[in-house]
Amino acid sequence: MSDAVLAQYVRDGVVESEHRGHLLALNADGSVNFSLGDPSHLVFPRSTVKCIQGAAMVRAGLKLEPRLLALGASSHSGSSAHIAAVKEILALAKLDESALQCALDRPLGEAERRTWGEAPATRIAMNCSGKHAAMLLTCVTNNWPTDTYLDAAHPLQVAIKSELETLAGEKITLTSTDGCGAPLFLLSVAGLARAMRAITLSTDSAHQSVMEASRAHPQMVAGVGRLTTQMIEGVPGLYMKDGAEAVEVATMTDGRTLVFKVSDGSLRPFRVLVHAGLAKLGIASPYEVENVLGGNTVIGTIRATF
Repeated sequence: MSDAVLAQYVRDGVVESEHRGHLLALNADGSVNFSLGDPSHLVFPRSTVKCIQGAAMVRAGLKLEPRLLALGASSHSGSSAHIAAVKEILALAKLDESALQCALDRPLGEAERRTWGEAPATRIAMNCSGKHAAMLLTCVTNNWPTDTYLDAAHPLQVAIKSELETLAGEKITLTSTDGCGAPLFLLSVAGLARAMRAITLSTDSAHQSVMEASRAHPQMVAGVGRLTTQMIEGVPGLYMKDGAEAVEVATMTDGRTLVFKVSDGSLRPFRVLVHAGLAKLGIASPYEVENVLGGNTVIGTIRATF
């Protein structure tokens, strides 16, 4: 089965562009509420599984206060508070930012990137630096090597892969490399949905510590003005996480779960798809869906097809 049209860009009643992809929404009991495209389609989940990576680290002995644990499962905006918190985690490991092996980058957040200006890219400003700092602390806690912590065969990455396979209910068939340099595991859209529903319903303390920390500290999970932070703040019980190349997961404490992947990797329909998908699951959003603007004039609308 091929992908399906998830959203359309409409100008004066004419469909000018379409965004295709795969979407799966699960009811609280795990049954399918609705789907578009192919739930068996294999995707790289990118940063949507950071809570699972974090849970594997907690299971391996990582100990962080909730604020820092949320940052360890984040794609942070690169604010001064985020960078200071990364340094806190590194200090617990008695390391500095030179130990980070994530990619060089400038802050992810728009406002934060403007503030950064023309300063050189750094590893600590990269949106995954919180996760990498937590990985390093986990390695130090276990006396695992820190210089090879991104190798797929490293005990840390083996533990993360196992955690993901258990929650997804399927075996990983391919390991690639994420944008930050960490191993990246291929799985189905349905497997990703199962994993997110499983971790949110789990009574395992390793799972709940990360989920509760993320819900309690949404500004650490993303940042001010970003959709992820806004939605976690505005919808009680919601956990949400985006990933590069247009992957999204959202799950409620009762097990209702939404997962989608936009085939062209575009973030443009994200807000519309999140709101429409949650609405199908009976979850109301406090935010209005944005129209596309041209100056001060609305020139078009992005609409979900469901």
